[in-house]
Amino acid sequence: MVRIRLRKVGSRHQISFRLVAAESEHPRDGRFIQELGHYNPRTNPSTIVIDEAKVYAWLKNGAQPSESALKLLKQAGTLDRFTRFKAGEAVEALVAEAEAAGKTRNLSARTSDSAAQRKPRMSKRQQAKAKAAAGGAA
Repeated sequence: MVRIRLRKVGSRHQISFRLVAAESEHPRDGRFIQELGHYNPRTNPSTIVIDEAKVYAWLKNGAQPSESALKLLKQAGTLDRFTRFKAGEAVEALVAEAEAAGKTRNLSARTSDSAAQRKPRMSKRQQAKAKAAAGGAA
């Protein structure tokens, strides 16, 4: 059975995901049939790019999305548009609507301004040293 699921890519603490169609027997990061999009949860807001025409084709042919892929497709609005596709709407109109929705979500923002302004956390040992240095200087 073909599943639509997320595939981990990137290094250990720089992880992002690709949305792929793969056989259910294949490993998570192993062989896949087709890449359908990508997802980066590390940006603020999260970056979601989905090729909806490919997703519609796979869903129409019986591919089952995994739980995490299902949440991602709902968040992007792809599943709502897929129900309209099954009802008879044209694929071109739905894909154009998805592109317009992606532009209004402001997916180009890479990092949060508040994250850049935050102070780095200090360990208890570093806090004690800073406290001792401040107390000794006074």
